[in-house]
Amino acid sequence: MSSLTPALAQRLTAEHASAARALTGPALGAAQSALEALLAAGLPSTRDENWKYANLRTLEKLRYLPAATAGGHAAPVTAALLPPTVPQFARYVFIDGVLAPGLSAPLGGAAATLALHDGTAGTVTAGSADERFALLNAAFAPQGFTVGVAAAATARLELLFIAAADAEHGASYPRVQVEVGPGAQLALIERHLSGAELPSFVNGAVTVAVGSGGSCAHYRLQHLNGRSTYFDTLTARLAARATYRLHGTATGGQSARSTVTVRLEGERAELTLAVAALGDRQQVQDAYAVVEHSAPNARTEQIFRGIAAGRARVAFNGKIVVAPGASGTDSRQSLRGLLAGPGAEIDVRPQLEIYTDDVRCSHGATAGKLDDDMLFYLLSRGLTRETAQRLLKWAFLGDVVAKIELPGLRRQIEERLVGQLQDDTLRELL
Repeated sequence: MSSLTPALAQRLTAEHASAARALTGPALGAAQSALEALLAAGLPSTRDENWKYANLRTLEKLRYLPAATAGGHAAPVTAALLPPTVPQFARYVFIDGVLAPGLSAPLGGAAATLALHDGTAGTVTAGSADERFALLNAAFAPQGFTVGVAAAATARLELLFIAAADAEHGASYPRVQVEVGPGAQLALIERHLSGAELPSFVNGAVTVAVGSGGSCAHYRLQHLNGRSTYFDTLTARLAARATYRLHGTATGGQSARSTVTVRLEGERAELTLAVAALGDRQQVQDAYAVVEHSAPNARTEQIFRGIAAGRARVAFNGKIVVAPGASGTDSRQSLRGLLAGPGAEIDVRPQLEIYTDDVRCSHGATAGKLDDDMLFYLLSRGLTRETAQRLLKWAFLGDVVAKIELPGLRRQIEERLVGQLQDDTLRELL
């Protein structure tokens, strides 16, 4: 089902015409084709099964013109506003989807090949109805960024996306294509932050391809301010013996939705997907992740931990599909949600579709409140109820946080989560 009303379709067409003036040649043709596909497919609505937990009410009110085209109405971004760099990582900073060379810090002799493109770059398309926001990105993104790591090379890279424009005047369209060559290794940090307290609209699209025997550790941090709207589409393809470790934390945004599709196309490919999401007040944190096993003897581990406080809604829909011929598949899901507010809502939904024999697939999902026995034990040790509750919440997130292999980044993420839990006493545990 589509939420693309005639009025919204007309506005998208008009705003795209304004944005397209900055494009020429193949970029203009690709953007126009993406718009036509978007108008034909429409945007999702809550009547779509995989979108029923998302907050789509803002779609009619948003401004889709890229902030770089709209001009002005953006908060200034200085180096003082940026988080500390992670040692030995090159950093590239983007403001509203456009590279800011003066804030970036590339490393000399870096193994990654970095390429910027004017207009729409890469091959991000809507491979399914759940990836339609990728078409919106392809139609409007003013700039694309390609990361290439040559065969057998090793690279460390951080992409920092700052949303600075007011949503009433323009949108931010991060667009990244990652290509990891055979036998190569890439550690990639992808951050999404706000440049000010202005409400922003961010619609990102990322593609990842990991070649035979290659590995990619991808850390995705969505830490926008609490007034922003965030949509994100990630698609990844893994060749034989490729390894992809995807670690995500989501704490920001008034309304946030992430759509992830990973295709294990080669034999013995491996995926680890570990996500933590925290919602408070009236936030909506929604994620849909589908993993497609197309080759034999591939392995997937999927972990989700979500906490909903206040009147927030936190949702995770995890689907694993084992195609015919993908014998020897080993797949595990563990989805857990924690209710921490009287008006909060947690929705966790595991799905398995198996079309072959000789597989090992398991899944589990739970949603509930803090363990009363554990809470009583901590209270009996002299802790206040508030401190005991926050300690239990911290332990609940441990399954995801412990998988972050970079000590410096793990410390920053822990501090962010502590701030979200609003208890400075937890800093003593770091």
